[in-house]
Amino acid sequence: MFDEFFHTAQELRAAGKPFATAVVVRAEKPTSGKPGDRAIVTLDGTMHGWIGGSCAQPTVVREALRAMADDTSRLIRLSPDPGTNPVPDGIMEVPMTCFSGGTLDIFIEPHQPATHLLVVGSLPVAQALAHLGKAMSYRVTAVDPTGSGSMAHADEVLRDVADIPSRVTPLTFVVVATHGEYDEPALKAAVNAGAPYIGLVASRTRGEAVLASLAQDGLGEDGRAAIKYPAGLDIQAKRGDEIAVSIVAEIVQTRRGMGALSWTGAEEEAKGCCGGGSGDAAGAAPETALDPICGMTVKIEGAHHTFDHEGRTYYFCCGGCRTKFAADPEAHLAGTV
Repeated sequence: MFDEFFHTAQELRAAGKPFATAVVVRAEKPTSGKPGDRAIVTLDGTMHGWIGGSCAQPTVVREALRAMADDTSRLIRLSPDPGTNPVPDGIMEVPMTCFSGGTLDIFIEPHQPATHLLVVGSLPVAQALAHLGKAMSYRVTAVDPTGSGSMAHADEVLRDVADIPSRVTPLTFVVVATHGEYDEPALKAAVNAGAPYIGLVASRTRGEAVLASLAQDGLGEDGRAAIKYPAGLDIQAKRGDEIAVSIVAEIVQTRRGMGALSWTGAEEEAKGCCGGGSGDAAGAAPETALDPICGMTVKIEGAHHTFDHEGRTYYFCCGGCRTKFAADPEAHLAGTV
């Protein structure tokens, strides 16, 4: 299992995808989880591994998605009797009312992909950027339409600027250094893909001419404003390698100023984890619902334990919670039991 865990983590890192790890650090019997059990949660809410059964899994997935959304680690305690005993600072207690009982402390840690540097061009400044990016442990993609072979030290080499949007993530920093050959199409592709940083290696005069050309091609004012030219911090750089240093410094400055990243899917998945019961009047059913007995989150699709009451469907983590709810739905919904 450990080999599979680390293999999955390595695959996700290589693909530039965010994920979260969940590790059981403490367990009180009776529980199927034990210290050292671990799992990986991906952006779509899929869990790879084992952390202690069906009662724990929905809550761990929810908290893992939240960790990816706010880029913050957390230590959670899944307990059958939350609030009964003092909880140390730094631990978030969450109810886990399953008939097996037991308590699990689980450490959840988000893992963001490496910063991604996408360099367009094959000139000396582009070559120096790729070398510096590798030295910074960035994932480096080069776009070299000429096929010169001078960017072979990058992790990936593309030939077509049309491939740029498919490579852009919230951590992709694009630098265009083609000296006019492919500036406009590369910049337009990066802007349309929503890259957080787009730098153009050009003098101010030539940069203004490029932006004027983009305006004629229909690129809006906001899109043009997203392009930084001349790329890099002003350190009086002259040589290509010095310019590359100034650009990497600006990328570091931009990255550190970004704060928490919003990966498409993580925030919405996490928000959807408290959907409660569902009904036709509410429109399409959320992907997860709240067990009204134990407070656990339950995946709606393929749920095995459900109960219909007054036109609404309620979802449960196990048959025991469903049976308890079915005995007196109104009392449980009113919070009087």
